[in-house]
Amino acid sequence: MGARLRASCRAVVASPETTVATFALLLNFPWEILQAPLYDGMASSPHAIVSKACLQATAGDMVIMLIAHGAVAIGSRNRRWTVSASGAQLLLFVAFGLSITLIVEWLGTGGHWLSSWSYAPTMPLLPGTGIGLSPVLQWLILPPLTVWFAKRQLVGSA
Repeated sequence: MGARLRASCRAVVASPETTVATFALLLNFPWEILQAPLYDGMASSPHAIVSKACLQATAGDMVIMLIAHGAVAIGSRNRRWTVSASGAQLLLFVAFGLSITLIVEWLGTGGHWLSSWSYAPTMPLLPGTGIGLSPVLQWLILPPLTVWFAKRQLVGSA
C-alpha cells in the first residue's frame, strides 16, 4: 500500500463523520437490543429476526445521526464542531435527530412507512402523541454521549 493511500485511509478513519458514525453504531445497537421487547412481536421472535431488525434500526440511527451532525457542521461551518461543541450546537444536534426520529416513528407506527411496526403494550408512550418513549429517550441520551466520545476520540487522534 502506497504512502498516499495510507494517508487517505488514515484521514477517512480520523474524520469527524467516521467517528460519529462509529459511536452511533456502538451506542445505538445495545439500545435497540434492549428496547426490542417493547415492540410488538419482538419478545417472542427468533434471535436472528430480532438481531436483523435491530441492526437495520441501528443503521438508520447512524444515518440520522450523520444527517444531524452534517446539519450542525453546515450551520457552524466546522466539520469538527464536536471537539468544542457549544450548548447551542449540542441542542441543535439532539433536536435535529429527535425531530427526524419522531417523524419516522409516527410514519412507522401509523403504517405510512415502507414497513410498519407497532408497540407492545409495555411500551410507555409520549403523552398525546402515540409515539414510544423509549425511542425519544434514545435520542435525548445517545447523541450527547456520541458527541462526548467523538470529542475524546478526535482530540486524542489529533
